[in-house]
Order: sequence, then structure tokens, then C-alpha cells
Amino acid sequence: MNLEGKVAIVTGASRGIGRAIAFGLAKEGAKVAFCHLDDPQAEATLSEINGVSEGLSISADVSDEHAVIDFFDAVQTKFGAIDILVNNAGILHEAPLADTLVSDFDRVISVNLRGSFLTTREFSRRTTKGRIINIASDLGVLGRENMVAYTASKGGIISLTRTLALELAPDILVNAIAPGSTETDMTSPQSMSPQALAKDLNTPLARFGQPEEIADMAVFLAGPKSQFITGQCFGVNGGSVMH
Repeated sequence: MNLEGKVAIVTGASRGIGRAIAFGLAKEGAKVAFCHLDDPQAEATLSEINGVSEGLSISADVSDEHAVIDFFDAVQTKFGAIDILVNNAGILHEAPLADTLVSDFDRVISVNLRGSFLTTREFSRRTTKGRIINIASDLGVLGRENMVAYTASKGGIISLTRTLALELAPDILVNAIAPGSTETDMTSPQSMSPQALAKDLNTPLARFGQPEEIADMAVFLAGPKSQFITGQCFGVNGGSVMH
């Protein structure tokens, strides 16, 4: 899985799945730049990356076009050509449809889907050969009550992945990972109601995933052993969705 000499961008990587992916890529030799929204945990993530490779941490809102362009400029200035993009940044809003404000819906779509579009567009303008890995969700396939914006955004990411795989082939490979329930700050068993927890554990493996298990798939898709794979959505989900 050697990624020596590669430069990777991971969005929303100060914690959770993004942090695990950033560190996983760094362990394989990639230089890793990541963005976050003024997260105090970013310093610890950067230190972890620098312990095995070379990292760069920048505060940037992926839904802001100018912020995304500035972020990519900074990464190129420090590291040169960019080879790998992992679109991980995402937020979640949970409320019944009748109580979901337009501003709630727009913010989730803006970060999760618009953000992936903006970073991918900037990557494609600067990269002639590389990999894009989008982090979707099993809920983008299954749906979930009280999560209209989140599920719509993740379903959109799966469709975006297929379209980009067609458009950017053969030199840029585009795939998605759709995690099942994963133990992070945003989704943890401790923060869930008994009813929601029972629903998320109702899978063949009957447990939450760990961020490192998602990262393992991302590292594989970024590496030299996945050169004949594009346009796919990999369900690292304990069996919640079976294709």
C-alpha cells in the first residue's frame, strides 16, 4: 500500500473518520493536508500525522468556494502536486420533516454535497492523474426518518461519484465508501436513544464500526492495488446494506 511521494487532501479530518483516514494515509507515506472548522482537536491530529509523515492543517469551510480555492492553493504551495482527495467533511441534522427549517436543510446540503462538488472541481482542475474517495453513508441508500437533509446529501454523493467516475476516467479514479453506524463524536452509541441504538445495531454484525475500519478501505482505494476500480460505492457497514 506504499504511498510514498503522494500528496493527499482529507476534508473534515480533525476528528472521527477523517482523522483515521488522514493518519492511515500518512502511515503509508503520503503527505497529508486536512481542513477543519477551527477545531481545537486539529492540533493533535496534525501532531499525529507529523509523527509518521508530513502534514498541514488549515481551517476552511468546504461549502465556501473561495475558502476551498485558498485551501488548495496553500496545499500546492507547501507540497506541490496533489494526488489524492478524500471528501469526508460532513454534518448531520436530525429533526422531523415538519420541523426542519430551510436553513437547516441548506446547511447540510451545502457542507456535505456542495462541499464535495467544490473540492472535487478544484482537484480536477489541478490534477491530471489521481484518486477521489467520497465518504457517503449507508443511509444514503436506506434512508432514515427525521434525517431528510442528511440522507439526501449522502444519496447525492453516491450519484456524484458515479457521474464523476465517467467524466474523469481514465486518469482520475472516483469511488465512494458508505459507512454504516461508526463510533465517532457525531454518531456514538452513548449519544443515541435506545430506539435509535437498537435500529443501528440491527445488522448482521450487530455492532458499530470503528473509524480505522473505514480508513482501511480508503487507504486501499488510494493505493496501487485498486487501479481497476472506479465508480463503485463500498459498503463498510456491518451488513446494513448488501449489494
